[in-house]
Amino acid sequence: MRLVLVRHGQTPSNVLRALDSRPPGPPLTELGRAQAAALGERLASWDVESVHASHALRAQQTAAPVAAAHGLELRLAAGVHEVDCGDLEGRSDPEARRRFDEVYDSWWRGELDARLPGGESAHDLRARFLPTVDRLVAAATGDVVLVSHGAALRLAAAALLGDTAETWYVPNTGVVVLRPGPSGPGAVGEWELEHWDPAPPVGPPHPADTPAAGD
Repeated sequence: MRLVLVRHGQTPSNVLRALDSRPPGPPLTELGRAQAAALGERLASWDVESVHASHALRAQQTAAPVAAAHGLELRLAAGVHEVDCGDLEGRSDPEARRRFDEVYDSWWRGELDARLPGGESAHDLRARFLPTVDRLVAAATGDVVLVSHGAALRLAAAALLGDTAETWYVPNTGVVVLRPGPSGPGAVGEWELEHWDPAPPVGPPHPADTPAAGD
């Protein structure tokens, strides 16, 4: 079996660079819907056993074409929504972005207790996200697809890999594939990385390409 982690498609908040973390949140843009359709085609030939999404509308809309391609019911998963932005929720001003980026960057320096103002820390995210992963993969034999959010996916994947592997920004509908290590599925720190979609090419930045913007 494999755990296939997917970030949702583009939303209006991505375009505006707004910090948008709380479900249900906005729907996908026209581009986001096209990205979701392409994702369904991309994964149509994979050995997908189940498809799950966070309670955010954008995650459900992204996961729906994947579930449809395999004739599966889309299942909602608790605890896998985005890191709560707290006092910064809904903001897109430079000060809010600066404060978010300071905390976000600190997590990749190993400061997992760093907390967004009035919001969550990396430890908080992992405490609710990882038990859900354990439950989803416990009896799986095929690929388990979970559509979630950029920062949440990156923090969870890093934990599953034991915080030893380098991780990267996950683009809209980017796919991260993990396979169980010798101890089997569910062993935090002992998963192995099979694939990580690259971020958009370096160049003049598009607002939706900014890490964690409106995830």
